[in-house]
Amino acid sequence: MIAQPYELYIERRDPTRNMARFYVLSLRLNLFGDVQLTRRWGRIGSRGQVISHSFDGEADAVRLFLDLLRQKRRRGYRPRGRAVELALHL
Repeated sequence: MIAQPYELYIERRDPTRNMARFYVLSLRLNLFGDVQLTRRWGRIGSRGQVISHSFDGEADAVRLFLDLLRQKRRRGYRPRGRAVELALHL
């Protein structure tokens, strides 16, 4: 059982390389009660690609979620949005 649904949106932008990418990770329960990790990625403004993974327990899903997040952070992906910008200035 998952404590609560969770979604994270991060971006990687590099105007010198004409790069504007997004990556979305979400954890939710599916209709069968399994924990589902869904990944969506692509060029900002596009629909992107989607892949989902189902897990019997929350621990494995969270482990993959954190591993993917670490990989993306190393590649330069960062959170975007007004709330993030406000939090950085506090």
